[in-house]
Amino acid sequence: MKPFFRACGLISFFILLTACGADKEVNLDEEFSMKLEVSELEGINQDEEAFITSDKKGEFWLANFIFTNCDTVCPPMTANMAKVQRELVEEGLDISIVSFSIDPAEDTSDILKEYGDRFEADYANWDFVTGYDQETIEKFANVSFMVPAAKEEGSDQYMHSTGIFLVDKEGYVREQYSGLDVPLEEIMEDVKKVTN
Repeated sequence: MKPFFRACGLISFFILLTACGADKEVNLDEEFSMKLEVSELEGINQDEEAFITSDKKGEFWLANFIFTNCDTVCPPMTANMAKVQRELVEEGLDISIVSFSIDPAEDTSDILKEYGDRFEADYANWDFVTGYDQETIEKFANVSFMVPAAKEEGSDQYMHSTGIFLVDKEGYVREQYSGLDVPLEEIMEDVKKVTN
């Protein structure tokens, strides 16, 4: 009879260990080398709804910088972000996407909506954001994400990052991925790691 109780005790112990392990949170400082605090930015999205970065606290999200008049990297970047969104849905991962316009004077909500429609963006969890001034978005990109965002002299084009950024639920940028040669598998692995 004693071996039976001993076996039951061991099984219970391992079940308890497994249950405890399931609730263990990932140490983000060990998993990721970046930790840049995202400052508060207020704007509006493609549906003219208010957007505030601080409202994203408590969730992980992906971000990038685009402008609709871009004649080089933005269309492929946005097409790639649409692929990321579809893959997230297929994997059952609930994470939102934010594309910040770095040309707010040109990129009204209507224009951003038309732009997002071209790439079949699902607006249920993808915001295209504008509604701030040029100086604000440039400073936001430079300080919060440590990336360039500036108008090219004598041109209607902008210099900006082609990265996709993973932001944690405390509002810190944790990882940067290429928005042109997108590492889909790596993004999915990282998102699963922090959201499961």
